[in-house]
Amino acid sequence: MYAVSVSRSFVAQHYLTVPDPGPEGSLHSHRFTAEATFRGPELDEYGYLVDIDAVVDALEAVVDSLRDRTLNDLAAFEGLNPSAEHLARLVGDRLLERLEPETATTLEIEIREDDVARVTHERAL
Repeated sequence: MYAVSVSRSFVAQHYLTVPDPGPEGSLHSHRFTAEATFRGPELDEYGYLVDIDAVVDALEAVVDSLRDRTLNDLAAFEGLNPSAEHLARLVGDRLLERLEPETATTLEIEIREDDVARVTHERAL
């Protein structure tokens, strides 16, 4: 099994919308790191699982669309608590809108929230 990972960091704001969110219910910022890991058992004809440059460009575009934004204001979070878990899914969705990995069989998105928490979302491709 092969794995290729690329990560990018950004700052974004949010406030939690769950009952009794405590201080997290007020607008605040986090330094997020989004890491995309593609996995698969085979390489393409050039010896790549995925084109790293294409993944870097796509992840950078996704992160740029989130950088310095309030997550609650994004249409993708309408009706949702803007948790790191939902953010991981969103990053994966947007990444796959920009890429068509032909050899990879899974994609895992890890979101690190500051130096405190880490969540992942994995999907089959």
